[in-house]
Amino acid sequence: MPTEIQPGRPETLTKEEEEKLRELWIALFKLCGVSIKDGSKLPDDASSIKTETKEKKKRSLFRRVTGGKDDDDEPTFAPGDEDKYGLNKVYETALKSMTPSEIRESIWGMVKIDNPDAILLRFLRARKWDVQKSLVMMISTMKWRTKDMLVDEDIMKYGELINIDGKEVISPTKKKLANDFMSQLVMGKSFLHGLDKEERPMCFIRVRLHKPGAQSNESLERFTVYQIETTRLMMLHPVDTANICFDMTDFGLSNLDYAPIKFIIKCFEANYPESLGVVLIHKAPWIFQGIWKIIKGWLDPVVAAKVHFTNSKEEMQEYIDINRMTPELEGEEKWEYKYIEPVPGENDAMKDTATRDKLQAERNKIVEDYEKTTAHWLNSSGEEAEAAKAKRTKLAGDLRDSYWQMDPYIRARSLYDRMGVIQPGGKINFYPWLTESTEALNSAEKTEEKINGSAVTPAAAEVKTEAVNGTAAPVATEEKTVTPNGAATAETVETAA
Repeated sequence: MPTEIQPGRPETLTKEEEEKLRELWIALFKLCGVSIKDGSKLPDDASSIKTETKEKKKRSLFRRVTGGKDDDDEPTFAPGDEDKYGLNKVYETALKSMTPSEIRESIWGMVKIDNPDAILLRFLRARKWDVQKSLVMMISTMKWRTKDMLVDEDIMKYGELINIDGKEVISPTKKKLANDFMSQLVMGKSFLHGLDKEERPMCFIRVRLHKPGAQSNESLERFTVYQIETTRLMMLHPVDTANICFDMTDFGLSNLDYAPIKFIIKCFEANYPESLGVVLIHKAPWIFQGIWKIIKGWLDPVVAAKVHFTNSKEEMQEYIDINRMTPELEGEEKWEYKYIEPVPGENDAMKDTATRDKLQAERNKIVEDYEKTTAHWLNSSGEEAEAAKAKRTKLAGDLRDSYWQMDPYIRARSLYDRMGVIQPGGKINFYPWLTESTEALNSAEKTEEKINGSAVTPAAAEVKTEAVNGTAAPVATEEKTVTPNGAATAETVETAA
């Protein structure tokens, strides 16, 4: 069913929330070396980032621009502020180790297909609209992405590939990381598949396949980030959260490993705020009760409230339609996970650096236009501000389109590209095998033979289509019926080949 736009999003902001968004943009412009007056890029040495301790001024960093003069104060923190992940310290380190240009580039690198406002609003909602804390959280995330995890420069750029040129990896450490990464992908320890009832992308984690020590912690973390970032590319507006299902079938203490659990929690609480829609823990055995008490103690109460336990397909149907549940979950969907090997030449576009640079330059112009329009919005009111907002919305769409144009040149093709879930130009089809089956049926129904000028329709059109994953696929012998959400009914998927 269609998903309504939730509160606190760009289209549903209250006046008070929009004011907080303005304040956060002002703070970011200061740290990124962007003029609040006209949105132009300032030299790095002219930004308001401080690398030395200075006496704090009493004026607020977030004071609105008046008289054409910018306020350059930094945010301060009251003693005793709760800081679960040490983000205040990370923030200070980021200001010392990153130039304004680097912070700016990291922010626009994270935007990808999202509305820039939507990115900022995630941090604001996570910090209950406290602008100072939102700024700290966001800048800390930028450091984590670019200096610690190398999200776009490494994990997403190379993905499943050891080297896009096909050369041997010299470093044994890097080779082990690559092998560990691929082993998780091939076995399907975690995979993305389909949509739940709220049209959220679903990530399934088959806990029984995890063996502590089988892969290094670094490879587990890289794989986790890869799955999260890939899910981001699949989210279709207005959906902006995901469903994570921990399948605990056949779980035993030999599968227990707290380190990756802590990393997943940190990712969603500190680096990907407001990204979780629901967490399902399915068929947890009784021995998990004590483990859950420990894990729940690590969770933010807001995140903990999103965790639900299910023990049967009937309970699972509260969140996922039965025809979208795989046989592993006792559902009716004729699908199972199978890794598809890379296709030779699928990443040739990544070698075309000239086209990549041309597209990046075009995107940079859109970014500059967005910044200038944002500055105009920050300094205007009434109809003028509304016109600026409308232009920003259009430019956000242009940014999304520009990312998908660049995508083949900056991101290695993934399993989900080869499955047909992620398609050229940013088209997302969560059930491409059903689409193929439907197209085949349409073709059969339209097949006509002209004999002596008269149309003869075949008495029966039995069409067999093989799913992308190579498993048993549906055989359709009756008229197709496709629901509005794209799921085929039993009339379409009658039996299995």
